[in-house]
Amino acid sequence: MATYASKELLKLLYADGWYEKAQKGSHVQLAHATKCGKVTVPHPRKDVPEGTAKNILRQAGLLK
Repeated sequence: MATYASKELLKLLYADGWYEKAQKGSHVQLAHATKCGKVTVPHPRKDVPEGTAKNILRQAGLLK
């Protein structure tokens, strides 16, 4: 099973226009100027499971 680094996920989200809105403990909450909702990413983690990474990107509108 593949894993992803939270740093890689954040890089993709920042490139799409998401910005850090809050951080509580080991999770970063991101918001977007035009997209509704927020996305929460566990950070710092080197081992975000593949399913979790896909769900984060799906919530951000980067995957269908």
